[in-house]
Amino acid sequence: MLSGPTEFVFRVFTTVPEFQVLLFLLFLLFYLMIVCGNTAIIWVVCTHSVLRTPIYFFLSNLSFVEICYTTVVVPLMLSNIFGAQKPIPLAGCGAQMFFFLTLGGADCFLLAIMAYDRYVMLGGAVGLTLFLSLQLTALIFTLPFCGHRQEINHFLCDVPPILRLACAAIRVHQAVLYVVSILVLTVPFLLICISYVFITCAILSIRSAEGRRQAFSTCSSHLTAVLLQYGCCALAYLRPQSSSSADEDRQFALVYTFITPLLNPLIYTLRNKDVKGALEKSAQYQRDT
Repeated sequence: MLSGPTEFVFRVFTTVPEFQVLLFLLFLLFYLMIVCGNTAIIWVVCTHSVLRTPIYFFLSNLSFVEICYTTVVVPLMLSNIFGAQKPIPLAGCGAQMFFFLTLGGADCFLLAIMAYDRYVMLGGAVGLTLFLSLQLTALIFTLPFCGHRQEINHFLCDVPPILRLACAAIRVHQAVLYVVSILVLTVPFLLICISYVFITCAILSIRSAEGRRQAFSTCSSHLTAVLLQYGCCALAYLRPQSSSSADEDRQFALVYTFITPLLNPLIYTLRNKDVKGALEKSAQYQRDT
């Protein structure tokens, strides 16, 4: 007899106490760096009038989304590293999935919007992300599951590992996931690629070799973060279920949960003259006072 489970548990990374401590400290360090780095961007954009331009408005929004995005996942993940497996109720799992999909989708759309500096795209992207995330989450949790407690081979309630636990045909659900993933991943990525074609043409028109070198260096950093974000998400969500494994999905998720949110503050601060200048002025003001 099929019965919907009242709770899920996450599969542990390791049962070796020494490795548990190491993983906890490593993930906690990454999380604190993400929160501090992105908070610094929000603060510097809000407190310096020279940065009140569309690109920095979108950058501060991206930083806010990435703080929320990682906060939806990491504290719960850290609490499950030690000790016995801690259950999460069905409603809690659904809530985490909804916010994770919504914030992750907003993150992908913001990266594309930043390439075009269009305020009007922001409202449409947020509305579309909320709608798609709500519909997909509701669709997933209409599936029946076998047993009272199910173990998720992941560190969060993501769509692919939850689908693997279903006790019914998931062909329709998988098709919906592909459609949503194409809208959220492929379309923004193509828009970014188009923008980089124009950027490359503009860089090639720069007469100074040093100017071209600096411009290409900055663009390559941005493009690396974009490829990591969209590439790992595409591998997690757009691969056929038969050719993907839960362990690989968990590894890809670590990249877009920790690495790209950590890279963005580094790329947009350490390689940005305006932001660095604002930070230096703030530091100088603090020393003077």
